Amino acid sequence: MAGDSETHLQDREEENGHTIRQPFLIGVSGGTASGKSSVCEKIMELLGQNKIDRHQRQVVILSQDSFYMELTPEQKAKALKGQFNFDHPDAFDNELIMKTLRDIIQGTTVQIPVYDFVTHSRKDEFVTVYPADVVLFEGILMFYSQEIRDLFQMKLFVDTDPDTRLSRRVLRDISERGRELEQVLNQYITFVKPAFEEFCLPTKKYADVIIPRGADNLVAINLIVHHIQDFLNGGFIKRQNGLQNGHGTPRQRRTSESSRPH
Repeated sequence: MAGDSETHLQDREEENGHTIRQPFLIGVSGGTASGKSSVCEKIMELLGQNKIDRHQRQVVILSQDSFYMELTPEQKAKALKGQFNFDHPDAFDNELIMKTLRDIIQGTTVQIPVYDFVTHSRKDEFVTVYPADVVLFEGILMFYSQEIRDLFQMKLFVDTDPDTRLSRRVLRDISERGRELEQVLNQYITFVKPAFEEFCLPTKKYADVIIPRGADNLVAINLIVHHIQDFLNGGFIKRQNGLQNGHGTPRQRRTSESSRPH
């Protein structure tokens, strides 16, 4: 089930000869309100990671929504009127996403921006994400940039009925983001739907696993959870290492929880 880029990430050697496996990066894409976050949260729940202190979690979730670009005053004025396209690739700070992913790959603690969807601006605060073994990164355009896409060893696409997504979007934007119904519908028709068809939907072809019905599809989610558990238990790494080294002896690695750089 792993993607075609899984061999791009090599384990890092330590001075003592041991190796630390790099995190398993999973991209989760799909249209607006398709259930990407719910799928990620369900995976966390089934892995038992949602009840673990964030300093010690083996699995963490990141969202592309945290990486919206800082808007100019003119852009912010348009955004407050629902006239700015937040579903266009240029709306995201892809350079910061790349830097964050590279830092995560190196096992570095990262600072994630906090975006305010009411004022359309970044807050003066950050969320600290500590090194983890598995990183779920969800967003509508996670597979649009090849440079970012190629970093994911598994790519999931959450495929949900357009009417369901629209109804969820309307309820969310009104209750959580203080929008008016007319503004939400106008923005959907003008920007969201066209951008989905132009930028998001074509990236579905890059997915290793397509998940219809989102978090309700427990069969698909359980298969993904088993694959992650295999990675956490070392099974996936052993197979991958054997393929890379041919008949050679697998390199020694650290697998105990205490060895993780938390």
